[in-house]
Amino acid sequence: MESAKRAEVVPRYEIRGSMLEDEAQILEIARHLNTVNLPEEEEGVKQILDLSHKSFTGAIKDPKRRQYVFVLVDRERQKVIGTSMVFAQLGRKDAPYIYLDVIEEERYSQTLDKHFEHTTLKIGYSYNGPTEIGGLVLHPDYRRVPERLGTFLSYVRFLFIKMHREWFRDEVLAELLPPLEKDGTSHLWDALGRHFTDMTYAEADKLSRKNKEFIRGLFPEGAFYASLLPQNAQDVIGKVGAQTRGVEKLLRRIGFRYAERVDPFDGGPHFTAMTDEITLVTNTQRVKIAELAAPKGDEASAKKRAVVAVESAEAPFFRAVLAAYEPRPKDACAIGAPAARALGLEAGSEAWVLPLE
Repeated sequence: MESAKRAEVVPRYEIRGSMLEDEAQILEIARHLNTVNLPEEEEGVKQILDLSHKSFTGAIKDPKRRQYVFVLVDRERQKVIGTSMVFAQLGRKDAPYIYLDVIEEERYSQTLDKHFEHTTLKIGYSYNGPTEIGGLVLHPDYRRVPERLGTFLSYVRFLFIKMHREWFRDEVLAELLPPLEKDGTSHLWDALGRHFTDMTYAEADKLSRKNKEFIRGLFPEGAFYASLLPQNAQDVIGKVGAQTRGVEKLLRRIGFRYAERVDPFDGGPHFTAMTDEITLVTNTQRVKIAELAAPKGDEASAKKRAVVAVESAEAPFFRAVLAAYEPRPKDACAIGAPAARALGLEAGSEAWVLPLE
């Protein structure tokens, strides 16, 4: 009798499609990262949410121009505590994908019997680029909870790509932050970009969110030697900052590799993978819910868990929770009853499922 009276433990955390009214809370989250993808700037956040809303609703007709913002919500506090994003295509005629190719060159003089290895940098442009994942931010207070919320935020993007595979490119890109100074200074930009633009890193970063033409107009063509730059600038080229080493580890595990390309502003490395070879994409399935498992504690304590997601025609358009999970034959599964009910699922319903590794 006592167990029957016990309140059912529902999932505390949920990821959903962003809504326009999330602006204030997302601006607060942006203060913990402040990047091009998620700037600590009211106008920038408002524009990002507007594009996301139009993407989820289909108001942006060309799928390549869509970008999606997912928000992680603490349901107990009704508070947005994290974000992640998917950009359907990076690089178009009006906004090219810009990068620096990192090329190793060997030079040898037989006369002097001297051999040198040099790193050269060459600016490149793509007008038909890859899908990009980015904007992953988790409030510091939630980074060590047992639910592994950073993983949840990251995985949901690949699940969404599989749900709508035709909307996305055959390659996926992730740009990682390099080591930066506490005040946000980029040694590579100060040693390189500033000389060609007469702009600070912050100024150029802000302008690039709206217009990247100045890079093509002012940066030099052809390769140049990184060895001519100050040592502190050389040291950040292609290096991963401490705050994103965990992201690098995850990306490598699911099939991404360093593309020998870096960001022209700060030297952060670009990691890429073929979309259909990313394990999280291939492991995502549309399944039938064969049964609802009886609740046993909370979903975080289950031995096998999965990201379970559904879509709807009304806001927030997309919802996902972490659920206890057991595979069943014929593309079916059992999931925890609390998670199922949180998403409005019952036995016989269909959902998208990505088992956690």
